[in-house]
Amino acid sequence: MNDDPTTVIAAALEQVGPRLKRLRLQRGVTLTGLAATTGISKSTLSRLETGQRRPSLELLLPLAQAYHVPLDDLVGAPDVGDPRVRLKPRGSNGRTVIPLTRQPGGMQAAKIVIPTTKVHPEPRTHEGYEWLYVLSGRMRLVLGEHDLVLGPGEVAEFDTHVPHWFGSTGDQPAEVLSVFGGQGERMHVRAKSNKEKAQ
Repeated sequence: MNDDPTTVIAAALEQVGPRLKRLRLQRGVTLTGLAATTGISKSTLSRLETGQRRPSLELLLPLAQAYHVPLDDLVGAPDVGDPRVRLKPRGSNGRTVIPLTRQPGGMQAAKIVIPTTKVHPEPRTHEGYEWLYVLSGRMRLVLGEHDLVLGPGEVAEFDTHVPHWFGSTGDQPAEVLSVFGGQGERMHVRAKSNKEKAQ
């Protein structure tokens, strides 16, 4: 077995292209869609996947972010058949955000842990539509002219063009499930009526 570092690195780099293509196909993402998400041209992405373009940190970082996988998974991924989902928590404005969606684009789901802090709300607006479900604790939601406190099991959904902010009430931490549609997608909930259940 050849343990020469140069040979090992070269062999690892040769596997990046096929790994990127396999990951993209597993997620059902097109080169065009991935180019729009990462800002990397479609031709560059194609050359990366076929091994005609040498992978660099500059190219792999946006791809790791788009696929919601750690960088080392792109250069030394586990077997394709591994069913485990590796959730990678990240910090955002003092909160812990755990992404639950692994493919780029479309609806994005995340679990958000909001610590007990007194924060002055700073509502903002942006493209999209958000659905929030309180798992535990109590969450404060400022939405337009409304200032609400939601408890476990309560849900709020809103157009993010409306000035909004959500966070801690300052009394206790809260855990929230967030489903966000960056293009304004909304959740569709279907439930059978009592009449349908009886049939």
